[in-house]
Amino acid sequence: MPTNLAIDDRLIEEARRLGEHKTKKEAVTTALEEYVQHRRQQQILEDFGTVDFDPKYDYKAERRRKRM
Repeated sequence: MPTNLAIDDRLIEEARRLGEHKTKKEAVTTALEEYVQHRRQQQILEDFGTVDFDPKYDYKAERRRKRM
């Protein structure tokens, strides 16, 4: 789906050059992928410590248990 965006030419050219991308589209796509990955990592860090932990849970016993 074509999209027109007003992006700072100096900024996108620097991103293209630094990332050694051949096209502006490649630079923007890579930047968006990195942005999404970073946001997901941030969410994981925010969720850290909010999950209940059961000290009696034996993950090794779960591995040995036969699945049906």
